[in-house]
Parts: sequence; C-alpha cells; structure tokens
Amino acid sequence: MTPAIGIDLGGTRIKALAYDLDSDQTITTHSLLSRDGDKINGSPAWRLAIRELVADWEAQWARPAEVIGLSTPGLSSKDASSVACLPVKLKGIENFSWTNYLGRDDKVTVLNDAHAALLGEIWKGGAQGLRNVVLLTLGTGVGGAAMIDGQILKGHIGRGGHFGHISLDPEGPLDAVQTPGSLEDAIGECTLPERSDGSFSTTEDLIDAYLNGNSKARLIFSRSVRALAAGVCSLINVLDPEVVLLGGGITCAGDNLLNPLCERLDEIEWRPDSHKVLIRIADNLDWAGAYGALHRALELNKKL
Repeated sequence: MTPAIGIDLGGTRIKALAYDLDSDQTITTHSLLSRDGDKINGSPAWRLAIRELVADWEAQWARPAEVIGLSTPGLSSKDASSVACLPVKLKGIENFSWTNYLGRDDKVTVLNDAHAALLGEIWKGGAQGLRNVVLLTLGTGVGGAAMIDGQILKGHIGRGGHFGHISLDPEGPLDAVQTPGSLEDAIGECTLPERSDGSFSTTEDLIDAYLNGNSKARLIFSRSVRALAAGVCSLINVLDPEVVLLGGGITCAGDNLLNPLCERLDEIEWRPDSHKVLIRIADNLDWAGAYGALHRALELNKKL
C-alpha cells in the first residue's frame, strides 16, 4: 500500500480522506468539526486536529503518507505552500507553513477550496474527462471555479473563479468585496433574511416552504433562480464551458431548481448552432475538496 492524504479544511468542518495509490482506491474518510475560533494551548483547534489525524493514520500505516494535499478557503500562495490571504475566518492560517508543522520532507500542497472542489469533480465526480467546466457553489455565499482547456483558471493573484462577485446590477448595493448588485447577494444565504423581510433565515427553510406551496417562498425562490440564470448565462458567454456544475445548499431542491433554471436559460442563453451547455448538480461536492487537494498534490509531486 502507498497511502496519500487529501484534506478539506473549512470554517465548520474538516474532511479528510486516505487514498491508496497502488489500488487507486479510497482507504478511509473522516470528518470532524474544525472549531474555528477555539484554541488549545494557544494554537487553533483545527490546526491540532489535522496534525493529530495525520499522525494517527501514519502510525496505523507505519509509514508516512506519500503526499498530502490541503484545501482551504482563501487565496493560496504562488508556490502552493500556504494560504496567502484569508482575512475573515481561520485566523492563523495566513502564511502558515503546513510542511514544517506536519514534519514533511516534501511540500504539503495548499489549494483554494473552490479550485479543489472542481478538480475533485473532474477526477472523481460529475465532470470526468471534460476540459472546460464551470463550478458554482451556492451556499452561505457563492463561490466557484473554472477549468479552461484543461487548466484551472487562477488568474494573476488567485482570484479567478470568484463568480459570486460578478455584478448583475450596477446600481445595486455593494457586496463583501465592493461589487455592486452581485450574484452572491442575489442568491446567497447570507442575504436571505434581508431578501425575505425576515421570513426565512436559511436556504433549507426557504426550500421547505417553497415545496409546501408558500407563496412568499415561491416568489423569493423564483427571483433567486432568475438571478442564477443571468449569472450562468454570463459565465457561459465568457468561458464557453461544456458543462456548468452546481453545488451547495440550494441544490437540495433538485429538479425544482434545475427545471426553472433551464427554462430561463432556454430564453436567454446564446446557443450558436443550437449548442446547449449542460447544467448538472455536482455528484460529490461534500468530498470533492479533499479529492481535489489530493489530486493537485499528486500532480505537483509528479505522482500522476
């Protein structure tokens, strides 16, 4: 057995998987609370949890992992060794050397979580074999990533893929990064209480009410879907993907999301020679970040 590790560190949970490179199969997975904000002996709880988990697995195997890949929010450094910028959560992660902390001889590869999720979907999920893919994560905020001609779009400083911050209304209120009338503010859970005049606090509440025929929920959900369609249409025109993958809480609505979204795209999507971009719900987004982080670590260490 030749084990390798992929870890997805989020503000709420840590998801880690161990993978056997010889059999090309997942050995085990583990999920635990990240406890963002908590400290143990002066160190962030999530930092210690990751080190303990890696140490426990490597003790069981009686050998170190071949590679370790780490997915986190924020902008990763140019050399993929750390997080360069994450101003809001996971305090203490910026410029932190995971390679030294985990006692590695080779570099622990660090990757933005949305980029990692897309790589995971391409490697083990709903976009296998594709080279032009857009991923939108529709949760508390709206994130995303794109693969263009087989390469993850990162941009000059790593901002590529922040699709929640495209503007749908130039006169709209400024969002968290000063974008006016953003897609994130139009559909993200972060603005749902405001958009619903306090009627709904979570996307789950909104979907439940929508499915039960609540008229206000139907109005808000419909507005959200039309905003999403406008965003998807814009991204299709700019990036020309084969498929757009959707993930996050609102995708729990299933066909109740996809059907009206695709109906609206039938009206507004530019389709030269009748070419229609596929819209799918991501297969395995819960674990895609860990798979993607591992895949990137294998690539950089020339194990693939």
